Amino acid sequence: MRENIQGLIIKAQSGFFWVETGEGVIICQLRGKLKQGRAKGDIAALGDKVDITILDDGSGVVESVHERKQLIARLDPRPGGVYQQVLLANPDQAVFVFACANPSPRLKMLDRFLIIAEKQKLPPVIVANKTDLVDDPRTLFGVYESIGYHVIYTSTKNETGLEELRTQLSGKISAFAGPSGVGKSSLLNALQPGLGLAVNEISSAMNKGRHTTVVRQMFAFEGGYVADTPGWKSLGLWDTEPEEIDAYFPELRGLVEKCQFSDCTHQHEPGCAVLAALKEGKINPDRYESFVRLRSGKE
Repeated sequence: MRENIQGLIIKAQSGFFWVETGEGVIICQLRGKLKQGRAKGDIAALGDKVDITILDDGSGVVESVHERKQLIARLDPRPGGVYQQVLLANPDQAVFVFACANPSPRLKMLDRFLIIAEKQKLPPVIVANKTDLVDDPRTLFGVYESIGYHVIYTSTKNETGLEELRTQLSGKISAFAGPSGVGKSSLLNALQPGLGLAVNEISSAMNKGRHTTVVRQMFAFEGGYVADTPGWKSLGLWDTEPEEIDAYFPELRGLVEKCQFSDCTHQHEPGCAVLAALKEGKINPDRYESFVRLRSGKE
C-alpha cells in the first residue's frame, strides 16, 4: 500500500475514477469519509486533482480532493435539493467551435456560451471553422475580435489556423463545446490522429439519454488535455439576475456607469449610454439583440 500519491482524474464513470499519476493510471473509488453527509454536488469529478492511496491489489482510494480553481457546472434539481453536477473541474479555457457555414453559425448560442464563460471567469477562445466555405469569415466573427475575444480561423481542408489552435491548446485543460456538425472531430483529428474519434465516441455516449451510463473523459494533448463538454446550452444562467447581464458583455461594461439611471435596462430609458452607443454604431446590433433577449430570459 502506498499513500499520498497525487494524481489527476482523467475519466469518471459510475463512482469509479481513473487517476493519472506518476505511477500510471490507477482506477479508484472514493474513501467512505468523503461521502458522509448529504452531498450538495459532485465530490470528485473529471479534472480534479486528488490525493490517493494505492492498494496492494493495484486499485486505489481517493483520500482527498484539492480545492478547485475553476469549474464548469450545472444545477440538477432533485427531491433533496439542488445538486451541483460538475462537468469539468479546473479547466484553463473554454474553446467554442462554430462553423462559418454548413451549418450556419448560431451566433446567439455563441453569445450565451460567452456569457457563461464570463460569469465563471473562464477565458473563452472562439474557433471559426470551415473558413474555406466563405469569402471572408471576419464578416461573421470579426465583431468578437473587435470587443477583445480571441478568435482562431481554421479550415482542415486548407490546413489554415491549425498550428495556432495547437499552440492555444498545448499545456492547458481545454473544454470544447459547440453545435453538432461544426467540425470539432475533424479539427482534433487534424491536430492529433484519432483524437477527434475518441472525443466523439464519449460525446455521443453522453448525449444518448438518462439510461446510458455517463462516461466523462479527457484526452491527453500536447502536454495538456482536451475534454468535450456537451450541455453548455442546458447550463443556463440559473443564478444570474437580469440586471447582471450587461456586466458579461465587454462592450457594455464601461458604458453602464454613464447611464442617467442606476437601474437602467438599456432598452428605452432617456440618458442611456448603451442606447447612445448603439445609435452611433459603436455596438453591434446583433450583439445588442442578444443582450436584450438574454436579459429578458428569452434565450
